[in-house]
Amino acid sequence: MSWLQIVVLAIVQGLSEFLPISSSGHLVLVPSIFGWTDQGLAFDVAVHFGSLVAVVVFFRDDILGLLSGTGEIIMRRPANDRTRMVWSLGLGTVPAAVAGLLFAGWIAANLRDPIVVVFTLAGYGILLALVDRFAPRERKFADIRIRDGVLIGMAQALALVPGTSRSGITITAGRMLGIKRQDAARFSFLLSAPVILLATIYELVILITGDPAVAWDNLAVAALISGIVAYISIEFFMRFVSVIGLLPFAIYRLVLAGVIFYVLI
Repeated sequence: MSWLQIVVLAIVQGLSEFLPISSSGHLVLVPSIFGWTDQGLAFDVAVHFGSLVAVVVFFRDDILGLLSGTGEIIMRRPANDRTRMVWSLGLGTVPAAVAGLLFAGWIAANLRDPIVVVFTLAGYGILLALVDRFAPRERKFADIRIRDGVLIGMAQALALVPGTSRSGITITAGRMLGIKRQDAARFSFLLSAPVILLATIYELVILITGDPAVAWDNLAVAALISGIVAYISIEFFMRFVSVIGLLPFAIYRLVLAGVIFYVLI
């Protein structure tokens, strides 16, 4: 990979991982425009690690609270908001983890196709706009219960299909449950941490057990750029989503679907 490819794809990944616009859609389009070959598994591991660090740093107070709640569960302390959130996020991670183990290989072999990305980008973009417009928005982060976590986690499993957008589908599910935009986004980003961690470990095991020539300096740069850009995109989204809403992102998804259709199909 050239340095230009590393920098551009790391920025694209960092921007699109947490905005509801589909990182897979962008990583299909951008290499095709520039005529680049597939970036490879090692690069995916690096940018996922950068994204994970961005989530942990930005939501460090929430992470500390979750660690405290985990300790309280182990000590069998009475249930409280922290322990309920631990259970909500923990059980919410299960559907995506199970679906990933069972279907990730089949999806990669059969659904990594531009036409699939076009339909998922457009379809879930329309759903995102409609839900954000008509769903109630009175519930706060503290109101999220275990049932909500499981339902949002089931939606997260759909993000295995390219073009869906993990953050997009989980925020949509949260909004369908009446959770306010910013609080739905906060839960979505926290829910992403264990999934990204599991995906990174899985990819890293494949990478280590294989026999690839790894350019570690390239990966370090990719992880650093992805992490910085991901942190900025999270901050932007959390700051402005309650003001600008989700419609601009839905419109962007439709435009991106049209561009991919025009360029690749």
